[in-house]
Amino acid sequence: MTSGEKTLSTETLPAARRARPNIWRSVVMFLSIVGPGIITANADNDVGGILTYSQAGAQFGYSLLWLLVPITIALVVVQEMCARMGAVTGKGLADLIRENFGVKVTFWCLLLFVFGDIGNTATEFAGVASSAPIFAGYLHFSQAELFKIVLVILSAVFVFTTVTRGTAKAIERVFFVFCFVYVAYVISAFLVRPNWSDVLHQSIVPHWQPTKAYVIMIIAVIGTTISPWMQFYIQAAVVDKGVRKGDYAFSRLDVVTGGIWTDVIAYFIIVSCAATIYIHNLHVPAAHQIQVNDVGDVAVALEPLAGQFAALLFALGLLNAAVFTASILPLSTAYYVCEAFGFERGVDHRFREAPIFYTFYLALIAIGAGAVIVPGAPLLAIIFYSQVLNGVLLPIVLVLMLLLINNKKLMGTWTNSVLFNVIAWATAIIVGVLTLVSTAQIIFPSLGS
Repeated sequence: MTSGEKTLSTETLPAARRARPNIWRSVVMFLSIVGPGIITANADNDVGGILTYSQAGAQFGYSLLWLLVPITIALVVVQEMCARMGAVTGKGLADLIRENFGVKVTFWCLLLFVFGDIGNTATEFAGVASSAPIFAGYLHFSQAELFKIVLVILSAVFVFTTVTRGTAKAIERVFFVFCFVYVAYVISAFLVRPNWSDVLHQSIVPHWQPTKAYVIMIIAVIGTTISPWMQFYIQAAVVDKGVRKGDYAFSRLDVVTGGIWTDVIAYFIIVSCAATIYIHNLHVPAAHQIQVNDVGDVAVALEPLAGQFAALLFALGLLNAAVFTASILPLSTAYYVCEAFGFERGVDHRFREAPIFYTFYLALIAIGAGAVIVPGAPLLAIIFYSQVLNGVLLPIVLVLMLLLINNKKLMGTWTNSVLFNVIAWATAIIVGVLTLVSTAQIIFPSLGS
């Protein structure tokens, strides 16, 4: 054996062996930290998001697929800032806003948030109600209205019981199951057999249609991907999980993975509706075209065009998204309200330890579900005004986040780099302007007509 061979044998191989535990340690650390990024991003594929993506595919085919690339970058940028602030400061976003901008700013922001989140929670239970007739038909249940009420009530009970009776780790596992069920949309997209070469081409090459409807749809797709409540939830989740600066690289990977995965699901929802509803509408008279006014319409429309199994999978994905976000959205609201005003919060606490937290969570669920099943409840008005409030608040929250994360006294060396600031401020300005334009068009429908 030569001297070189001895070196390989005694030094190189032991070094390789010593590297293995480091790799495994990294894997274990990632698995222990993973959760907030993936769960928060997937929860944003809620009922409103599914309806928006479905309408995008049904009205414009594959021509909006390219938009998901810059949207994914924007989502990751915004979510990463909140996760970083949580890891560095050990405090939630509402807590930091109160400490740095005062109680008055915090109060008015949170007041608007609470009203908006009541409407958003009602929207999720409306998604449960929209899926009810589809499942009632498959189960040959003749009383569709009764089935809807029962399904909404059972969903509300399931949401509250699951979140309040388990530990944080157990609840996180349940949320991961919800994330996995979104695969139903991927399977649905393959079942409808789209023209994949056309899909790929329009995913890479930006397309533009100079029409009001196309611009409004762009605004809607962007607005449904980055929601105000998400920023509070992910930061609270990072803090509760105990992520600190030394382990933040794994948390950043969690955020990036979540942003990519949630927009992959959005991608396949658009493909499913483009390959069926949009293609169908191109070849029939206007009187026979399929209209997508409700999320339940999509699953109903898919059955004759793509088959029973594809329609059932779409409906299953809708129910999953509705229950998933109905679990997280009011939880986020309870977190940031209690956090801002110093009340005990967190699912690891018992009711007697955090009564305000649990009472507030229950109230949001009860109001959201009740708005759907109580006859005569102004559901459309609730949804309308919650969208307006979210649109007004989102750019404000993004600016507050950027001011906080660039505060050296608060973040030390963890502030944004120049390049990252350019990307982040551009994201805030673009999302803010588009959201405000969208809000103005909701309030004043004649604009741009």
